[in-house]
Amino acid sequence: MPRRKMEEVVDGIYLEPVPITLGDEVKIKYYGSLSGSDEARLYLHTGFGYDNWYGIRDLPMSKTRDGGWKASLRITDNSCLNFCFHDSGMHWDNNNGRDWTYEIHEGDLIGH
Repeated sequence: MPRRKMEEVVDGIYLEPVPITLGDEVKIKYYGSLSGSDEARLYLHTGFGYDNWYGIRDLPMSKTRDGGWKASLRITDNSCLNFCFHDSGMHWDNNNGRDWTYEIHEGDLIGH
């Protein structure tokens, strides 16, 4: 199977796969405002849900050779994937308070 390319969904944030399906392992790569932070660690702050987040976790991200940060997580809920980022000094990149939200679907997409 050919390797999928990460898709830049907004400036400095890449996801794979897009769209997101229940059960997928989603890889997130980050080059946002915190990527050059002096803090030692960067975290993916994530949860599921529409209006209120649940299953909230802070996943440590790994530094990449090209100056970005990466993390991955398994999609275990069929609502929405919500996420933002923070460093170990609790400086946040949360899309100006809007976070990032992606709808999760439960099966294969059907072409129209």
